Amino acid sequence: MKLFMPYLASYPKQLILAVILGIASGITSVLMTYYIGVAVDQMVDNGQVDFAQLFHILQLFIGIFLVTVVSQYFIQRIGNTVAFDSVAKLREETFTHLNKLPLSYYDQSTKGDIVSRFTNDMDNISTAISAVFNQVFSGMTVVLVALVFMLFLSPMLTLVVLVATPIIFLLTYVVARASQQSFTNQQQLVGSISGFITEMVGNQKIVKAFQREEQNQQNFEALNQELYVRGQKAQFISSLTNPSSRFVDHLAYLSVGLVGGLLALRTNSDITIGIISSFTIYSSQFTKPFIELSGITIQIQTAIAGLDRSFELLKEPIEKPNAMNAKVLTEAKGKVVFDHVDFAYQKEQPLIEDFNLVVEPGQTIAIVGKTGAGKSTLVNLLMRFYEVDHGTIQIDGTDIRYLTRDSLRQQFGMVLQETWLMDSSLRENLRYGRESATDEEIYDALKDAYMYDFVMRLPDKLDTIVGEAGVKLSDGQRQLLTIARTMISRPSMLILDEATSSVDTLTEQKIQNAFLAMMENHTSFVIAHRLSTIQSADKILVLDHGNIVEIGSHEQLLQVDGYYKKLYQAQFSQS
Repeated sequence: MKLFMPYLASYPKQLILAVILGIASGITSVLMTYYIGVAVDQMVDNGQVDFAQLFHILQLFIGIFLVTVVSQYFIQRIGNTVAFDSVAKLREETFTHLNKLPLSYYDQSTKGDIVSRFTNDMDNISTAISAVFNQVFSGMTVVLVALVFMLFLSPMLTLVVLVATPIIFLLTYVVARASQQSFTNQQQLVGSISGFITEMVGNQKIVKAFQREEQNQQNFEALNQELYVRGQKAQFISSLTNPSSRFVDHLAYLSVGLVGGLLALRTNSDITIGIISSFTIYSSQFTKPFIELSGITIQIQTAIAGLDRSFELLKEPIEKPNAMNAKVLTEAKGKVVFDHVDFAYQKEQPLIEDFNLVVEPGQTIAIVGKTGAGKSTLVNLLMRFYEVDHGTIQIDGTDIRYLTRDSLRQQFGMVLQETWLMDSSLRENLRYGRESATDEEIYDALKDAYMYDFVMRLPDKLDTIVGEAGVKLSDGQRQLLTIARTMISRPSMLILDEATSSVDTLTEQKIQNAFLAMMENHTSFVIAHRLSTIQSADKILVLDHGNIVEIGSHEQLLQVDGYYKKLYQAQFSQS
């Protein structure tokens, strides 16, 4: 809560107004109780009722009641505004922080859990803050003013009420402390279930192809049952707070009636029936804020668990800032040098050791090797998604660690095996890499990517919505569009990671021609398993455990009885 206070403190005017309204609501609530006692004392005996005074008290009571209702209404309005706006700021800051996190965070976290932090956790926070906000300001005023009135009316009866308060505090503290970890576990499980569902929904083709529906159902039921058990435990323990607090409050209520009655029966006693009537209400008013807070303990604890998870994300270390006086790279010529590069995702498992490579401007470098050989890792290091452990990577003679990340990454156009298109118009998707691209440039790229005819057949052309809410595309069509998007961005260098894996052989040949035109005079790195796409490369690297085991042109490597020749023969032996 201390970490969240700055978000609330950014609304000083609303908080001050809420305090004023809370004071007004608290005072009028206590005054209503006081005048109830005064009204009772106007009814002394049969035929001895001061109706004039009662009518006057009724008028005051109506006025006080209206002030109370209006004050509480505006407190709720302000509370809702502050709660949801402050959480909106937290959500915005968290998303901003998310954009600054290194790729390693995403590699180690499930998408569903991250989404759960933005939805379930944030919603729980705003709901709880709104509920607490509505009670704190008027509630604390009621406690203070009621205490003053009770001491004025009867110190003895006040003592009876005060005895119950620390017991209520103690009960709430003990129960909350016992159940808080259960709520944290519950929210973590909600994130796990969200991650599981996101994964399964996004890969239903594979699930159905492998007939894994029953197994997935069992896995889901296991997670759901665990959430049920932990959630039930958390809810049960926490739900003890309110009835326990009310039980103590009712004991205090009964004690006030008993002690007040005994004091009223004493001769020369100042305790009247009206005072006892007021006191029985005061005893409830005094403990009411604590009782109401205990009634929303579950919401509060769920919110605290959500705050824990939100600030846990905010505490994740962001990418290291750019070096002092880092250069902005513009229009790179394309000379790339790997100089004695070492890298490991985990220190105890080295992946790349003493890697050396010189790429001249305009050269095409193809990278092949077994799965896990380190092909994509080289790209991750080149783009500074990960930092090298030792050695340097240089572009045009400058260590990339002394270039701004944005300008470095802007020099590369990437076409990945995993395609991604936004749920928006084709135009917005194709302009993702260069917003200033004209429609003519977009159409030219679509022609080069052999998607022009398909787009022109769509009823809304470039305004057609694609994705879940729009036109459904095949994997091949999606990949062709990502190729067109890269062409439009006009990068200085290219990275193609299995870029034609989802297209047929005939289309692949056409795309290859488009790529060759696009790669002309551009330094390019091509990761491929289909050797037909890399035969024209200037250099072909064969990697194994992060080391270059073979290097040369297509013809040179065929003269060596190595991995590349065996791979080539395996792919073309039937042709």
